[in-house]
Amino acid sequence: MVLLRKGDHVWVDSSSGVPVGAEIHLTDTGQLQLIDDEGMEQLITKKNEGIIRPMHPTSVNGVDDMIRLGDLNEAGLLRNLLVRHREGIIYTYTGSILVAVNPYQLLPIYTNEQVQLYTDRRLGELPPHVFALADSCFFNMRRHRKNQCCIISGESGAGKTESTKLMLQFLASVSGQHSWIEQQILEANPILEAFGNAKTVRNDNSSRFGKYIDIHFNKGGAIEGAQIEQYLLEKSRVCRQAPEERNYHIFYCMLMGMTAEQKKILSLGNASEYNYLTMGKCTTCEGRDDLKEYAHFRSAMKILMFTENDSWEISKLLAALLHLGNVDFEATILNNLESCDILTSSHFNMATKLLEVKPKALEASLTQRSLMTNRESVSKPLSSAQAMDGRDAFVKAIYGKLFVWIVEKINNVIFKPPPEGSARQSIGLLDIFGFENFTQNSFEQLCINFANEQLQQFFVKHVFKLEQEEYTREDIVWKHITFNDNQRTLDLLANKSLNILALIDEESHFPKGTDTTMLNKMNQVHAKSQIYIPPKSNHDTQFGIQHFAGVVYYNAKGFLEKNRDALSSDINQLVETSSNKLLKQIFQADLSSMMKNSYNPKLLITPKSSLRQGADTKKRVLTLSGQFRQSLESLMKTLAVCQPYFIRCIKPNDFKKPMVKNKREIYESWAQQSTESRRRSILAP
Repeated sequence: MVLLRKGDHVWVDSSSGVPVGAEIHLTDTGQLQLIDDEGMEQLITKKNEGIIRPMHPTSVNGVDDMIRLGDLNEAGLLRNLLVRHREGIIYTYTGSILVAVNPYQLLPIYTNEQVQLYTDRRLGELPPHVFALADSCFFNMRRHRKNQCCIISGESGAGKTESTKLMLQFLASVSGQHSWIEQQILEANPILEAFGNAKTVRNDNSSRFGKYIDIHFNKGGAIEGAQIEQYLLEKSRVCRQAPEERNYHIFYCMLMGMTAEQKKILSLGNASEYNYLTMGKCTTCEGRDDLKEYAHFRSAMKILMFTENDSWEISKLLAALLHLGNVDFEATILNNLESCDILTSSHFNMATKLLEVKPKALEASLTQRSLMTNRESVSKPLSSAQAMDGRDAFVKAIYGKLFVWIVEKINNVIFKPPPEGSARQSIGLLDIFGFENFTQNSFEQLCINFANEQLQQFFVKHVFKLEQEEYTREDIVWKHITFNDNQRTLDLLANKSLNILALIDEESHFPKGTDTTMLNKMNQVHAKSQIYIPPKSNHDTQFGIQHFAGVVYYNAKGFLEKNRDALSSDINQLVETSSNKLLKQIFQADLSSMMKNSYNPKLLITPKSSLRQGADTKKRVLTLSGQFRQSLESLMKTLAVCQPYFIRCIKPNDFKKPMVKNKREIYESWAQQSTESRRRSILAP
């Protein structure tokens, strides 16, 4: 029985499934009344008195370190962030973990004065701040001579990229050198964002790739270089966008920022004239100035040593992609087979001119497919739908390879080999895509969620497993903490023999492998697993995986095509005939990299059935998932030898708006998130 008085704060059940805070008031008639954080009012009666629980005093006004909460549970963590958010406080600690709530506005808390204030301070000495975490990284690197890393995670729109830039800003400032290399590292961001970020329904500047920035320091603590690793660019966005979303920023910036003369040479118009830029029926972005961003981008290109010719050649390829997207195909019949012709248009003519290939060669590569039969090459006509798919594959390949080339060109400028015999330490910043669960989830979401499983395991290991092992070794009396160990999910996805990713890879190497045969194998091997959820019927193409953050259902349709990530030999031969030096260079550079990272059976733990069923076991190029896994494995090894810090970024609402004063709107924006989403956000394992 709880003794209730006016002004008391209590917990009450809510429709979201998580208790919410409420305050006791008196009505005009003297009755006790609850007004909860959602703004809901109800009289206290004997019927509901039993579900009211007392609130610990620390939960009333909130604390800056949630370890000190008396209500150390999901409801307590959630309300603490809400209370601080109402006061305009966006940073909160959970021990050494920084939780950052996206304010959706510029705040005056990132000045040089703030940098100086947080320099050489112990973590927790001042109010929570991203600069405090950056300073702790820098201090520990210099004191212990050990590499540091900061893992910045959260869902799309939570502010990961901004937190990464703020960490960079602080480190560049406190390194004390204020050199050209520091400026070059900072200016890499506008280039990466132009080519790798886009407007989505969740975020106006969403990073559609993952990146790890490794910043190198000399013995004196001055920055002397850096290296950037990129992961899994969302190439499909170049050709397809969801409603109310945009393509990559660079296209819109280029069309707004180029001179009239430049646009005339490239035969470019406005964004609304191109199919690839209007899929989402959205060509503008509120609050974003594409013209201003283009000027910043061009300035950054010069600082990173891109020549005027480099910039022009990049623009030519981007323009070629826009023109290719406007090429139309007309269905025809040739020798009783579905075929197609390219409709005559200025877009096709301009694409051939910019790609510097012969019109007949481009037409043939888009409308026909070469096949080997009895050691002879024959051409098979493509239907209009197949031709459009082939065209889109070509466009995605060009953009993806161009992005890789740009990242490598930046690395060639900012990476400085250490002087022989000198010591070097580093701080790595990981800005990675958050866990994804959409209405329709495909191959990309499986890769992204696999990466999140790896990072969750890394987090659990460092925050819980190692800490508890240390307590046990020291014979410290403590209460055992139960946490969600996701090892079984990782075993299913990648570790055990016949794992999901290995089965997908195996089927990708069979010429006659299809999404259906792949799904059948997964069902045969894993149907009895508690982590794998098979399709509901023989005609269903969806399978489920029990992830650390909840069940995600994936549609197997298109898995093998995306995993193979292969271009037809006709397209590759077309590129070989091109006079466009940059086009040939990005394809050759990518091919060299892929051959270096050739097929590794140990990495994939490929099923022995490959040998029995006649799969090609010769040395071969890695599939997309194979390349991603290899990069991820390298990343995890890098993180394992660093002292880790964690920033969890969360978004307070789905409206992309700054703090609103309406209590109900604020709380509902939190409460409407699924239980899994909240747990991911507030790090309650």
